[in-house]
Amino acid sequence: MKFDTPATTNPIDRLTVVGKPLDRVDGPLKTTGTAPYANDRHDVVANQAHGYVLGSAIAKGRIGAMDLRAAKAAAGVIAIVTAENAGKLGQGKFNTARLLAGPDIQHYHQAIAVVVAETFEQARAAAHLIRVDYAAAEGTFDLAAAKDSATKPAKMTGDAKPDTSVGDFAAAFAAAPVKLDMTYTTPDQSHAMMEPHASIAAWEGDRLMVWSANQMIDWSRGDIALTLGIPKDKVRLVSPYIGGGFGGKLFVRADALLAALGARAAGRPVRVSLPRPLIFNNTTHRPATIQRIRIGTTGDGAITAIGHESWSGDLPDGEPEVAVMQTRLLYAGANRLTAMRLAVLDLPEGNAMRAPGEASGMMALEIAMDEMAERLGLDPVEFRIRNDSQVDPENPGRPFSQRRLVECLRAGAARFGWDRRQARAGANRDGGWLIGQGVAAAFRNNLVMKSAARVRLDGRSKVTVETDMTDIGTGSYTIIAQTAAEMMGVPIEHVSVRLGDSRFPVSCGSGGQWGGNSSTSGVYAACAKLREAVARRIGADPANIEFTAGHVSWAGRSVPLGEAVGAQGLEAEDAVEFGDLDKEYQQSTFGAHFVEVGVDAATGEVRVRRMLAVCAAGRILNPKTARSQVIGAMTMGVGAALMEDLVVDRRRGFFVNHDLAGYEVPVHADIPEQEVIFLDEVDPTSSPMKAKGVGELGICGVAAAVANAIHNATGVRVRDYPITLDKLIDRLPAVA
Repeated sequence: MKFDTPATTNPIDRLTVVGKPLDRVDGPLKTTGTAPYANDRHDVVANQAHGYVLGSAIAKGRIGAMDLRAAKAAAGVIAIVTAENAGKLGQGKFNTARLLAGPDIQHYHQAIAVVVAETFEQARAAAHLIRVDYAAAEGTFDLAAAKDSATKPAKMTGDAKPDTSVGDFAAAFAAAPVKLDMTYTTPDQSHAMMEPHASIAAWEGDRLMVWSANQMIDWSRGDIALTLGIPKDKVRLVSPYIGGGFGGKLFVRADALLAALGARAAGRPVRVSLPRPLIFNNTTHRPATIQRIRIGTTGDGAITAIGHESWSGDLPDGEPEVAVMQTRLLYAGANRLTAMRLAVLDLPEGNAMRAPGEASGMMALEIAMDEMAERLGLDPVEFRIRNDSQVDPENPGRPFSQRRLVECLRAGAARFGWDRRQARAGANRDGGWLIGQGVAAAFRNNLVMKSAARVRLDGRSKVTVETDMTDIGTGSYTIIAQTAAEMMGVPIEHVSVRLGDSRFPVSCGSGGQWGGNSSTSGVYAACAKLREAVARRIGADPANIEFTAGHVSWAGRSVPLGEAVGAQGLEAEDAVEFGDLDKEYQQSTFGAHFVEVGVDAATGEVRVRRMLAVCAAGRILNPKTARSQVIGAMTMGVGAALMEDLVVDRRRGFFVNHDLAGYEVPVHADIPEQEVIFLDEVDPTSSPMKAKGVGELGICGVAAAVANAIHNATGVRVRDYPITLDKLIDRLPAVA
């Protein structure tokens, strides 16, 4: 199915199943502990051995020699794989650094060996017996120190441009009656998902089977094949359940490759799970940024000049954190400038983390908007509303397909009680707490991707959906089941969904906020083809056939679906392919975040008291699973604001707090009240589902809303995240 014209009325619009807040269909499996995650798959293949990955103890340099003798002689050891005996390995399309290093080292904890033994404990003990002689080289680990050496990125994902310019920013900024020129910083951050990176690999002749925790089945299957130098059709990848990914499992990591290499060397299946320190240092992270924002306005608050420059770092051949992307689209202003610069850093690989680009960029932009409102003497909500734009500010001839930012801000202000906010900082107290409220806009682009599915209807009127789409805790099983049930007119209980297997049709995968919208559109396409097949089977006109309540009706007749297709059933497969509507219309999602905090007047301790998110993100396919996505994202935003910070050892080049004890994230008790409102919206230009993504929208702007609330409570403006109490305590108002 080619989707190149806006959707008109279709079966999804009935909303008998789609759009309902149904419980997760996979909920019973997860609550009973029977959902099969990668590291739990003792059932899939017998005689599994255990692999333990040894990471490099230096961040840059070379391995001079490796002494494996003691490790080979250790109890239970079956095989040891290093770059010397692994055979020729290719480089995956989605990896910046090699997954197995040697002799050159590109970053700390880069994998240099996997030890395979009968038990995990034996493999771990033997790995620690390996003696490695390193020749360490001087590395660059500090973004601030490397900032002046940063250059325009040589490559960018998709059609993104490193720089944009509209009008004459320099002249307009210089002439603006009111102006702001501030620098903000965000630190390196980790995905910190609960489930570790884990894989089991087994060879059958020249065919490789991998059970793994992976968000993108087809991408990763291809990269495994490319790295091992075998045909893609010789690799099968299975990942039906994933215990959190957030972008950290978009690509093949060392666990999958080393499980495959270990299994080949041992001649039996091998399981590999990365320890926490390697999850933080061996896999990917969100890179730190330095962001300079300049805004010039008229006296009444109309933006005349807006400039956003960002610096980030990555390994050679890496890409920047695209922190200026939202500034190109979010606010009006005739004179505009954005730029991204990339420094070479010898830290572990920087890559996608939930809402890459916008999440970091909004942390800075939405503080700057608050600071500008303060200079103008305007309410922060009003200042944002005055600078709304219904067209792409860099290309005014291209309208937004839907843009309801103003409605989000107004609805949120009314619901949150914004009119009771004390505009004067430090004016509101509750005992020993300084109370403040903050606001920020939310923005995330709507991305779509080709996605396919196979749908089978049997003689019992039961529907089975197969697609290699993944569920990373987001509710994919449920919204896909709802889509098939709506299209085929059956109860959701009659739909079985099978995901995460490379034998199934290639889907969009989970990432970039494209998963829900794109994967259900692929199921829509397959169901549309199946409906046509049913019509042909019964000799009916496909345009005049209805599927409701488990029956198919046409020309005054109605029969059960199972009877219509017969005992042999019917099957259809199709994909949705998106045309150029996203070029005709700017497709984005919008929202508003409101936060209330309390700051201890004596210690500077910050407590989030309540949060509200208002989202405009197309049709919401399941309000319950969507709400879970948004409150999870809001929680991540609080972590980014107050505690998340991968601390870099600038001498040795590694992240010091590389476990869940040292890298703090929020828990339930940290945020007592979270509320989410979805505006009633459909977007026919987005997909046949008329939906958009929503999960990543929920994080964009949250950290700035927290920062703005802290400023409103205390009068202290912190521009360097995270906002820890040491950045507040000596600047707090005097205690009365």
